[in-house]
Amino acid sequence: MFFIQFFIFGSWYVTVGNYMDAIGLSEVIHWAYTIGPLSALISPFLLGRLADRYFPTEKVLGVLNILGSFAIGAASFVDGSNGGLFIFLLLLHTICFFPTLGLASTLAFHHIDSPEKQFPIVRVFGSIGWIVAGVLVSAVLQADETALPIRIASVASMVMGIYCFTLPHTPPRAKHGGNTLRDILGLDALRQLNTRPFIVFILCELLISIPLSTYYAYAPVYINAAGIASPAFTMSFGQMTEVIFMFFMPVILIRLGVKKMILFGFMAWVVRFVFFAGSTPDGIIWMIIAGILLHGICFDFVYIAGQIFIDRQVTADMRGQAQGFLVMVRSGVGLLIGAQASGWLFNTLLNANAMDMEPWRLFWLLPAGMALLVLLGFWFFFHEEKPAQKATNA
Repeated sequence: MFFIQFFIFGSWYVTVGNYMDAIGLSEVIHWAYTIGPLSALISPFLLGRLADRYFPTEKVLGVLNILGSFAIGAASFVDGSNGGLFIFLLLLHTICFFPTLGLASTLAFHHIDSPEKQFPIVRVFGSIGWIVAGVLVSAVLQADETALPIRIASVASMVMGIYCFTLPHTPPRAKHGGNTLRDILGLDALRQLNTRPFIVFILCELLISIPLSTYYAYAPVYINAAGIASPAFTMSFGQMTEVIFMFFMPVILIRLGVKKMILFGFMAWVVRFVFFAGSTPDGIIWMIIAGILLHGICFDFVYIAGQIFIDRQVTADMRGQAQGFLVMVRSGVGLLIGAQASGWLFNTLLNANAMDMEPWRLFWLLPAGMALLVLLGFWFFFHEEKPAQKATNA
């Protein structure tokens, strides 16, 4: 499940910026990375509730992926003279796709006995799927600047939709829930999460997602401008380290605990952007590669550990809403702000000209500074509750 899901995402998400630049849509690249966050704001909360209360999770996943296949397939046939239609079709696809991020995790947590030990091993196949997609569309097909990756994503989405109907049955856990506004908004899940550690955690996840959006949207464009061949394949080195660290996550999480693990993740974000800034204006390859290789720590230590932390905080019947809320905050609000801010920076500092290397230094230093502020805030204000304290509070 995770392999195909992230194969879909990895097929088009890394290459779409260079494709848009090639067909004359460089000024609106940031909108291709805004529509996903918009989708995360529109749908996961509601769809998380549907999976929790009304429909089996695997069937919701199947229908969403089939609908998303048609939308992104149509986008691949739109040329550069109709950027609005291109963005709209991508929006339809992401409205279907982004809710599946939380729902897939919900399904996995339902069928495993020890999330801390088993979920990283299951989730690692998502990283492998992203790597395989990057190798295929970039290194093998050398299609970074063509519509082919988008068409491959459409086919993979259809395969995923059909496959989801064969997944283990995951029934709704709260069939008798009401239809009040409180139920629709998932306020019961939020009530369970109303603790200081969660509030600090969710604020930091939100803020670190802003520079994450900058990385997703413009690192491939920068790599291409620096003269490195096959940008999507080069970016997949990050997912390779993600796989390595995922296998060691159960041991690392036990040894370090949530706070130290996430702190190391935030620190890796700071170092990554400093490497990128230091590589300009000459496009120093080793510094760019080093920044990409840090992705394993950046992603696993912050985002996967965060999913496990959230799963610990809620009862089983609220998992869908809780994971959907986490997706909404970091893949919705955070990435939306980041996409718009990075788009403004790119168009202002570089005048939508990716080949002007000098302004890239300031472009990367700004998210480095923001990641540093998040690191310091989490260090000082996050204090994870002990089991005895959590039981007393409950």
